[in-house]
Amino acid sequence: MRLHPLPALFAATLLAACATSPTGRPQLMMVSDDTMSQMGLTAFNTMRQQGKFVDAPRERAYASCVANALIAVLPPPWNAQQWEVQIVGDDSANAFALPGGRIGVNRGMFKIATDQNQLAVALGHELSHVVARHGAERVSDNYAAQAAVLAGTAYAASRGNDAGYAAAALGAGAELGILLPFSRTQESEADELGLRTMARAGFDPRAAATLWTKMEQQGGAKVPAFLSTHPSPAHRAQTLAAEAQTLMPTYAQARAGGHAPDCRL
Repeated sequence: MRLHPLPALFAATLLAACATSPTGRPQLMMVSDDTMSQMGLTAFNTMRQQGKFVDAPRERAYASCVANALIAVLPPPWNAQQWEVQIVGDDSANAFALPGGRIGVNRGMFKIATDQNQLAVALGHELSHVVARHGAERVSDNYAAQAAVLAGTAYAASRGNDAGYAAAALGAGAELGILLPFSRTQESEADELGLRTMARAGFDPRAAATLWTKMEQQGGAKVPAFLSTHPSPAHRAQTLAAEAQTLMPTYAQARAGGHAPDCRL
């Protein structure tokens, strides 16, 4: 029996692109850090050109204070990188961090994260996405999904099957079986890493459960769990409350060691 070359090439590519996340989880990594940094800078500059950022010196100074405290305890090279913080003129409660050293905080986040500890939950989570190279992993996952559909379609065609039907079926399988589950895994991993980071920086990790309880109370449309790219706020709050208790000694040690941020809006 002759093997089709595309599936074989696809499998070989995946084997050559294996990496490990900070929690020890295997990752597919087909994109370089330099490439991701350029992508992050391009995206941030596009937002700037589009006028997404607002002149909010108080909010920006406050967010920068929290971000700098977190960045100081990140592993290299991220702790030595120059980071820029901007405030996004959006009333939704959201924030992001991009490869290349860029952070955006929506104005609406300050209505939900009402103290430095709660803001540190959000920013620690977003910075953890960068440290864990989740952006590169997501791009790699998409490359892999596209390659899987191409390889599967070519193989189906070689077997005399309907290539169009095969492509549609494989596309749905890639979305549900590869991309979304990995995204949920990344979100949970960023929660865990972000909690550790904020505790080491001297922010109270118990604020994580408080923030996500508030997020849940915001309401809005909810999608089925198996189609969601984020764990539910209720599940997040419960999990993080338990993890926070294990990090209280780390938090106390950080405060005693001089990591005692005092960021105020």
